[in-house]
Amino acid sequence: MSTLKIRLPDDTAQRLKTLAQSRGLYMNKLLEQLSAHALSAWYTENHFRATAAAGDVEKGAAVLDRLDAADASNS
Repeated sequence: MSTLKIRLPDDTAQRLKTLAQSRGLYMNKLLEQLSAHALSAWYTENHFRATAAAGDVEKGAAVLDRLDAADASNS
């Protein structure tokens, strides 16, 4: 495990402490969770960008059309 020193504005640090306390967490655990969330979002975005770049627009539109048709039949 690594140690990381970060500099934050006092107000931001205090708000993070308040958030951690409201969730019953230590600051370290809160920052670990927030970091995991940010990395997950970043990986997901990159995955979709790569998939879209390699994708077939007509196939994608066909999938959306099928979803629309299925949604309409369930209404």
